Amino acid sequence: MDAVEKFAPLVGRILLALVFVTAGYGKIWGTATTAAYMASHGIPMSNLLVYGVVLLELGGGLALAFGLFARPLGLIFALYLLTLALVFHNYWAMPEAQQHAQQIAFLEHLAMLGGMLYIFAFGAGPWSLDALIGLERRHGAAAVARA
Repeated sequence: MDAVEKFAPLVGRILLALVFVTAGYGKIWGTATTAAYMASHGIPMSNLLVYGVVLLELGGGLALAFGLFARPLGLIFALYLLTLALVFHNYWAMPEAQQHAQQIAFLEHLAMLGGMLYIFAFGAGPWSLDALIGLERRHGAAAVARA
């Protein structure tokens, strides 16, 4: 296994997780503002759901950065990102002046969703808590050849 196979998944996970950790941390101090924003987009029970969002973004983001339960978190974050993109960045339904910025945000969410699907499919990589505790399984040509 070369250095790229060892370090690229680690760096990729940390960079993806960084978005969620910083967003979740910021929401701790602004739960009322976040709940109001969620409510303005039709999210029911936003005063309660905001705490789930903080837990997912901060706790899930930290777990992802360390590579703990990366596969299920990849799927959870992929679904979360799809929901965010469709609910909060539906540029096609916005005034023309806002469409470009919202289209960029929509595409950014889809790009992160792609990264999360990659983690869901291929796992956290060799430098992860999943690998340390035996949750990570090998993929690729070597795994296929052994099967």
